[in-house]
Amino acid sequence: MIRVLLVDDQPLIRSGFRAFLDLEDDIEVVAEASNGQQGLELAREHLPDVALIDIQMPVLDGIETTRRIAADPALAGVHVVILTNYGLDEHVFDALRAGAAGFLVKDIFPEDFLHAVRVAARGDALLAPSITRRLINRYVTQPPPTSSGTGTSLEELTGREREAVVLVAQGLSNDEIATRMVISPLTAKTHVNRAMTKLHARDRAQLVVLAYESGLVTPRSSPPHAG
Repeated sequence: MIRVLLVDDQPLIRSGFRAFLDLEDDIEVVAEASNGQQGLELAREHLPDVALIDIQMPVLDGIETTRRIAADPALAGVHVVILTNYGLDEHVFDALRAGAAGFLVKDIFPEDFLHAVRVAARGDALLAPSITRRLINRYVTQPPPTSSGTGTSLEELTGREREAVVLVAQGLSNDEIATRMVISPLTAKTHVNRAMTKLHARDRAQLVVLAYESGLVTPRSSPPHAG
């Protein structure tokens, strides 16, 4: 059973999402919160698999809520998905840097919404290649302020792992990475997972951020994969 926490200050939005989720046999909404502080407390109480968190809320916004969840070892199993009305607004990259597994636009189709919850629950980043490309096009070509450092070293990566990270940052899926590197999809996934472990990245979304913040990939030097 996938346990979901809904965090949004709009009751109508929460009730709409809950209505879709309650129809599914494998998904259970364990709690609802109307602000980030309450959401953080409920995350600690219920330990959900997925926390759907609005990016703009009173008391504690979605970015800071995500940051605190990501920093709490007791909440390591909670996968945050940011909810936004505006798609790739200026806050999304900050949310990914804070530790979000991905994001959804609130006008998403119901079937895509349900699929997204299941993807996040598996621990996979909710960044489809097409969305990753859009993210790169809009934000990475105008890099965010340099971070204070991740405490990791790219020197820990093997050459193949480094190549896989570059391709992830270009928006390629594991299957596309496998094709590009002439390896099996399983091997591609292994390279990506090992890179995440070595770089202490929570998920694929964090790899995209780290690839650019570390300088492994630079804006416009590696155009998004066309597909």
